[in-house]
Amino acid sequence: MPQGKIYLVATPIGNLKDISFRAIETLQTVDHILCEDTRTSAKLLKSYGIQAKTSSFHDHNKAHKTPAVIKRIQAGENTALISDAGTPGISDPGFYLVREALKEGIEITTVPGPSAFLSALVISGLPTDRFVFEGFLPKKNSRRAERLRQLINETRTTIFYESPHRIKNILPEMMDIVGDRDICLARELTKVYEQIFRGSISGAIKAIDSGGFLVKGELVIILAPKSEKCIQ
Repeated sequence: MPQGKIYLVATPIGNLKDISFRAIETLQTVDHILCEDTRTSAKLLKSYGIQAKTSSFHDHNKAHKTPAVIKRIQAGENTALISDAGTPGISDPGFYLVREALKEGIEITTVPGPSAFLSALVISGLPTDRFVFEGFLPKKNSRRAERLRQLINETRTTIFYESPHRIKNILPEMMDIVGDRDICLARELTKVYEQIFRGSISGAIKAIDSGGFLVKGELVIILAPKSEKCIQ
């Protein structure tokens, strides 16, 4: 039996209609779907009548599960990897699986689609020609401050992911270190309660403190490059 493949399948970041025909077809035909959280993915899979076997694959079990996943693929199983939302491999354990599978000569193909950071970038009003994706900032205060100091002279637009629990602390830290630059905050992208803030960091802090911008769900932060003029 020929060796199977790994399909990296992008899924909607919010609106379930934002899935490609090819993604649906792939998920309907593979033998196994690895999900960041099977409960989160169940709604999407049920919506499109996808009945393939699923199992969890996340940061806490990736090292343990990867050898068995690779062994099944080598035996002929076609496997799809999906994240809770967006493109797998971006701030999730997809990179680990890809790297280990490539060591074994396994074929990997991508089924492209939505990505939260790209969606936020293109509607931010900030430069899109050159940008850098930083993912989540470190949890430890000292390491986070050091990372931000490294970005003081960054001439590219910088993109972060952040949790609602930390945003109120991170924005003042960011302003103290890089200055009161322009920023875009995006939450609930493509959903009914999508919300976008465009303005200065100090303005974003005021909007959050006043309740004008809600901090529910993960956010995308788009930070203007050094010397970029204000949007508003």
